[in-house]
Amino acid sequence: MATGKNIRSDCRKVSESSSSERGLSTSSSDGKDEKEEKEKLSGVVKGVHAKLRRKYREDEHHHQDEHHHQDEHHHQLETLTRSGRNTVGDFDKIWQEHCEDEQSLSEYACAMRLLAVDHWKKKTPSDHDRIEWCRRTCYEFFRGGGLLKCLEKDERRRQHTLGGAANGDSCETERKRMKTADYNTIRLPFTSKIRLLDVGSCYNPFMEFEDFLAIGIDIVPAVESVYKCDFLNLQVQEPLQLAPDTIDTFLRGSLRSPLERVPREIFHVVVFSLLLSYFPSPYQRWICCQKAHELLALNGLLLIITPDSSHQGRNAAMIKSWKKAIESMGFQRWRYGKDRHLHLMAFRKVSRDTGNNLLTNDASPDMLYIPQDFNEFEEESVFTDDFTRSESEERLLVEGFGALPEGMDELDFS
Repeated sequence: MATGKNIRSDCRKVSESSSSERGLSTSSSDGKDEKEEKEKLSGVVKGVHAKLRRKYREDEHHHQDEHHHQDEHHHQLETLTRSGRNTVGDFDKIWQEHCEDEQSLSEYACAMRLLAVDHWKKKTPSDHDRIEWCRRTCYEFFRGGGLLKCLEKDERRRQHTLGGAANGDSCETERKRMKTADYNTIRLPFTSKIRLLDVGSCYNPFMEFEDFLAIGIDIVPAVESVYKCDFLNLQVQEPLQLAPDTIDTFLRGSLRSPLERVPREIFHVVVFSLLLSYFPSPYQRWICCQKAHELLALNGLLLIITPDSSHQGRNAAMIKSWKKAIESMGFQRWRYGKDRHLHLMAFRKVSRDTGNNLLTNDASPDMLYIPQDFNEFEEESVFTDDFTRSESEERLLVEGFGALPEGMDELDFS
């Protein structure tokens, strides 16, 4: 098993390799040298992504060759529903082998940490930083009136459904019910620390914020404060019926690495920062979002940051597709933001029903696609050179997403 000491050693090797290949010291600050180092580190990251996708495609093609005579509709239904797993090929085995390749994963974790700390964070204004976006979004939602507006809108909708003033008694009964003790629903005023699960955390960046009780998990952590955990196979247990301060104490003192099980509805926020595009299978992305739904308290936030692999608006349809798929699980999109390389989305958990019956749900895992699913040469732009969108391209992107529903904000980081 990789240890914190081993990973720190690997980090030094990755950093020194990226400099020694150029015949430079690691302290070089020349712009060209920094660009070369970034390209080297990005190559490590993209190499791991490409290897995993290649194995998945090879196994998928092998499986399809064996079953090409099957009825297409029956095969699709089997793919989505059999045992609740992705049965296209033997991807469970591929994923297990990937998780056991700790040398490659250690190099990946270190490259990601060096990119995030030494390149992205230093080059990106704080207002545009993805971690800062998450922090600010959480603050505005829980402490800045965002959740209050959502609850007020829910109440207006509830009153309309119940018949308005004519059913005032029913509305009052509903309000009283909402005030009863339910430790797994987020209510106002929100005064506790924000319990945040950072999936694929790498170096646990949210620990620096006092407002958060941050739990970072990763298949191979880059720092000791991150728990080793395979989120796809994380077991979700029955929820804890405890007061908030007791739950905080539980999270601070009862978790152990490797983390294999967590109580349901224990977090206020789940963060997927550059996580979903890591997986080569849409079904894995679907499982991750469903698991986030299980782990979030009612009214909690799922924050998703994913690369925009094009500087044009041609991926607007993808984000619309993601929105429909994720909202089918019991979420509602609260915020959408964009910068030159990233889509940034915040979804509020509005229902405990996950809507996971694929036979009756009009959404499916295939809706959580990324461009790399169809084109192995498509690159994630967050790992490539910077580019700037023209005004016409920005306008095309905005028009592609269409108007956001009432009560949602659109942030423009470009």
